[in-house]
Amino acid sequence: MFQGNYPQLMAHYTEWMNRRLYAACATLDEATLREDRGAFFGSIFATLEHLVWGDTAWLARLRGETIGKPPQGGSQYADFAALRAAREALDARILDWAKDLDEAWLAGSITWTSMLYGFTETQVRWVLVTQMFNHGTHHRGQVTTLLSQLGVDMGATDVPMLPLLREA
Repeated sequence: MFQGNYPQLMAHYTEWMNRRLYAACATLDEATLREDRGAFFGSIFATLEHLVWGDTAWLARLRGETIGKPPQGGSQYADFAALRAAREALDARILDWAKDLDEAWLAGSITWTSMLYGFTETQVRWVLVTQMFNHGTHHRGQVTTLLSQLGVDMGATDVPMLPLLREA
């Protein structure tokens, strides 16, 4: 049975959901993935790409690393296979990062700058960790809606369905 904390749980959930989401997306051709469907980022591909960039930026921020500028138009990845490989590597990094987090670290604070909103502030880490995982859940929800509109069923997406929680 899982005995970790919130960041560890959400890191496992994120990896599980991304693995399932990318498997569902792999049933579609590249043109369908890149077609503008009127979502906030347009296409399924662009939404998934935004999630990779967003998680990379949040993870860097939380690790005290430098964050690159967000992409300005165009795709960062040649195709879905390259995007999927980047996602898998990033999920492994998030799992590795989360495994050693404890209450003392989460209660500490960091000063960060929002590239989107143009402000700098100091915030407790647990709030920013929550933001990272909430952001991912939000955009995966957009992708599951787009998949549903295409007849692709993701099945259960709730945290209690995470296999790690169902193991004895």
